[in-house]
Amino acid sequence: MNLEEEKRKVIEKLIREGYIKSKRVIDALLKVPREEFLPEHLKKYAYVDTPLEIGYGQTISAIHMVGMMSELLDLKPGMKVLEVGTGCGYHAAVTAEIVGKDGLVVSIERIPELAEKAERTLRKLGYDNVIVVVGDGTLGYEPLAPYDRIYVTAAGPKIPEPLIKQLKDGGKLLMPVGRYLQKLILAEKRGDQVIIKDCGPVAFVPLIGKEGFQ
Repeated sequence: MNLEEEKRKVIEKLIREGYIKSKRVIDALLKVPREEFLPEHLKKYAYVDTPLEIGYGQTISAIHMVGMMSELLDLKPGMKVLEVGTGCGYHAAVTAEIVGKDGLVVSIERIPELAEKAERTLRKLGYDNVIVVVGDGTLGYEPLAPYDRIYVTAAGPKIPEPLIKQLKDGGKLLMPVGRYLQKLILAEKRGDQVIIKDCGPVAFVPLIGKEGFQ
């Protein structure tokens, strides 16, 4: 079976299992070549639905997790999205596909080598609507705020205050919270209030930074 067939099969399985349902998310997952974001020796496992090591103690998220997070965020074309934790750039590419050419993905990565590699891959694949920034993602990225959506690809002790501040009114933020027992939390900003929803247990690498784990 070639990689394209494996990709189609895993996405059909995720649809059956209820992780993904909207055409926008399905189309994005079908379009983005996950293998391009992986080290050479892992390319053959691109469509195994599991996290994979990408170096520096970081992982590429499982396909179902990227799909599920995209659905929960209710991403739409034209949105400006902040991603905390670029990693290899795969999740940013999926988000970029959904928000389209009129949208923008601003992605922050604290490890310069990962940021540089991710940016190279994203450029090679034509994702001009993604900006990769090296920095402390727990502080967000003020120059391009506010954002329609924010998501974090590592688990912190709490939702960082700067991220709430940089979220538009009516915007949604999704991140894993906790150290050992983690929950995926969806926060919606409504005026001065933040409405919190628990989306279930997850397992992510720790979020390192001023507003994360030290």
